[in-house]
Amino acid sequence: MIAIGPARENDADWCARLMESTDPWITLGRRYEECLARLTHPEYTLLVARRESGEPVGFMLLHPRGLAGSPYLASIAVAPDARGQGLGHLLLERAEAEFPSARSIFLLVSSFNQRAFALYQRLGYQRVGEIPGYSLETASEIIMYKRLSR
Repeated sequence: MIAIGPARENDADWCARLMESTDPWITLGRRYEECLARLTHPEYTLLVARRESGEPVGFMLLHPRGLAGSPYLASIAVAPDARGQGLGHLLLERAEAEFPSARSIFLLVSSFNQRAFALYQRLGYQRVGEIPGYSLETASEIIMYKRLSR
């Protein structure tokens, strides 16, 4: 059983270490300090997925008005030993439920992150734009959007 809820006191450190040790953040050159600063920014909401034992296994970072006034999924990550078990799907469902009055939600995905792109498409996110060279000269950030049924 996985529970997803607000971050606890030391969760930002765990999340920053996960970010800096996995793609897309490795490829983007994000270091621990940058990751931690983003995760602890007061305008963002950090939610952590945990096993029944309390062990963190994933997280997501949300901004309530990130793009065109709609919620924005800024980051999502799953610990290596928890991948391939549907946790990304659970986190995305929770992100969509976090803002009950929102009509849509946005995210960016790096063009080299094909596994994440495929997951977002399977869950109903549509590609609506591209920003070449935004985070990395040799890649694009793909803008994805999902209309929420409200």
